[in-house]
Amino acid sequence: MSLDHLPGKLDAAEQVRLLGALRAVMAEAPLFTPAMPRSGKPMSVRMTNCGPLGWVTDKDRGYRYQAAHPLTGKPWPAMPQALLDLWAEVARYSAPPEACLINYYAASAKMGLHQDRDEADFAAPVLSVSLGDSAFFRVGGLARKDPTRAFELKSGDVVVLAGKDRLAFHGIDRILPGTSSLLSEGGRINLTLRRVTKPA
Repeated sequence: MSLDHLPGKLDAAEQVRLLGALRAVMAEAPLFTPAMPRSGKPMSVRMTNCGPLGWVTDKDRGYRYQAAHPLTGKPWPAMPQALLDLWAEVARYSAPPEACLINYYAASAKMGLHQDRDEADFAAPVLSVSLGDSAFFRVGGLARKDPTRAFELKSGDVVVLAGKDRLAFHGIDRILPGTSSLLSEGGRINLTLRRVTKPA
């Protein structure tokens, strides 16, 4: 198992239901603008989390997981059951996810090539869900200089990074505005489900 792209894994009705659950999450844990370590440069996405842990970043403390929203100080909301069910179906991993990073991409937002490596167990996959406008997803190898390929992710698509591709560099080149009517405000929501700690 390596990189699995599951086009249209969530049908239109499932996307609407999941978006409703995410709206409730974002009402409780508002989107915020993260900052890069050291430079403090704001990222072009806004983000929040749900689940026991959330991924955050700021100038002084860098990339990390923590149990509370950095602005409200409140615990992250629970992860919607639909996401736990999806993980159980496609992740092929014995323990549940502990963090769901919610990234909101406005029309001009993007995400540079990076690895997801702040977790303790790389045997656990990274599961990504796309909602809203399409985006060009770029994925490479285990080194930043390795060749890359890009393909379009549409609303309802799921991607699983596991096995030899668990630490592959990946990112979002650009959003394709107007390709989905799911989000009334436009743009794209990407969900990244991760197991942070090793199971006991």
